[in-house]
Amino acid sequence: MKLFEKNDVFRILTEVISEGILIVNDQQVIVASNEVANRMFGYEKGELSGIPLEVLIPPEKRERHRVDADAFFKKSKNRQMGQGLDLVGVLKDGSEFPLEIGLNPFTLLQKRYVMAIIVDISERKKTEQTIDHWFQIFNESLNEIYVFDVESFVFINVNRGAQLNLGYTMDELKQRTVLDIKADLTEKSLRRLIAPLIHKTKEKVDFETIHKRKDGSIYPVEVHLQLSSIGKKEVCLAIVLDITERKNYTQHLENKVEERTHQLREALKAEQQLNELKTKFLSLVSHEFKTPLTSILTSTSLLSKYTETEQQEKRDKHINTIKEKVKYLDNILTDFLSIERLDTGKVKYNQTTFPLSKIINEVVYNSNTLLKEGQRIQYPQNIDGIFVTFDEKIMALALSNLLHNAIKYSLEDTNIELRVKESNKNLQIAIIDEGVGIPKEDQPFIFERYFRASNVLTNQGTGIGLNIVKQHMHNLGADISFKSTLGKGSTFTLTIPIKNSADEKDSIG
Repeated sequence: MKLFEKNDVFRILTEVISEGILIVNDQQVIVASNEVANRMFGYEKGELSGIPLEVLIPPEKRERHRVDADAFFKKSKNRQMGQGLDLVGVLKDGSEFPLEIGLNPFTLLQKRYVMAIIVDISERKKTEQTIDHWFQIFNESLNEIYVFDVESFVFINVNRGAQLNLGYTMDELKQRTVLDIKADLTEKSLRRLIAPLIHKTKEKVDFETIHKRKDGSIYPVEVHLQLSSIGKKEVCLAIVLDITERKNYTQHLENKVEERTHQLREALKAEQQLNELKTKFLSLVSHEFKTPLTSILTSTSLLSKYTETEQQEKRDKHINTIKEKVKYLDNILTDFLSIERLDTGKVKYNQTTFPLSKIINEVVYNSNTLLKEGQRIQYPQNIDGIFVTFDEKIMALALSNLLHNAIKYSLEDTNIELRVKESNKNLQIAIIDEGVGIPKEDQPFIFERYFRASNVLTNQGTGIGLNIVKQHMHNLGADISFKSTLGKGSTFTLTIPIKNSADEKDSIG
């Protein structure tokens, strides 16, 4: 190498330059390098001089570099740093690093050279990769992320998750403000929300609001808002969670709690009603059993006093009293057992076909012994040809209950009428009395267990007979209804469905 190349060229290179400098001749051989370039490529001082430039270029790119270098020397124009090229250098140990090169051709002593100014951009690349990584996280987050101007509320950037949920493109959002997507916020309320951030009294503001999509639909969101900056411009960063599922789940829980609360109230109400029924039952048992038992004890005591033959009539009177009271107690116990069987579903029904006159004759005959002075039972007309398919015992029970009530709650010298009406669909048997009637305010409760109308509380009775009849009628597909006028009397009607020939073969169990 000539003296110029050893001294003058190095004199051109100043070690105060922070970039790496290589001088390459038109044969693409390195003729000089500064200390920065030596360190950059991992060489000692003087080692780079005289070696081909391609040593510092990755092997797979050397052929392409020769072609590009020849073209460059022919053009002899400067090339600035960057130029969008992705360049890589090779260190002495074979490892690679990213770099940027600015090329400056010059001629000295009729020879062409190129001064290459080299910058190691490894740190910049790392920074770019980090930025790219965070931008990818920002853009691909399933949460909605917004960056908007503090003063104008105009969107600066919006991630992909928000764009998809809102239905807007980024270009469309850049023409809109935060207020365009927040259905329940005004400019005044939004400024009030971000005021603590601007005044530095809070680092973050959390609140719930409603977002409005491009198609007009809305959805609930939870917003986490904080202040940031881009250069000298203050911006707000909003991380937004779509809480539709949470709201739906919360609503579901609230509905479930409300449902359970309602069920609990109903259970407590039922328990209260049960306790009231128990109280009524105990009071009823106490009252209804005490009176006849007292009569039985009294008659039993008096019987022992009538020992003479001529006192037989008095003995018979007390014996009949005892029989009557025992029968009354037996009926009460039968009613209680009926309730237990109905409640537990142990009642077995047996439907047969029988003449209606048979049941009515038996019921009327047994009821005659209960008639008060002057009371009369009017027997229904033209029933000899009527046959009924029903449970015979239950019909007798129902008619006896209604007829006994009519006798009990009617005064002396009154009529009690049985009336029968037959149609294609059903048979109606009505018991009509001229008794005390039922007060209007008591009528809705007349079939409830243990209920007794307010105007007959002094009469003997359990308040369970009508309830038993009602349940039996319901179970057998029949019905019981009534009409009553206070002081004028009542009409209770059994409605029995007419069975066809196929139905008559069935029985309920």
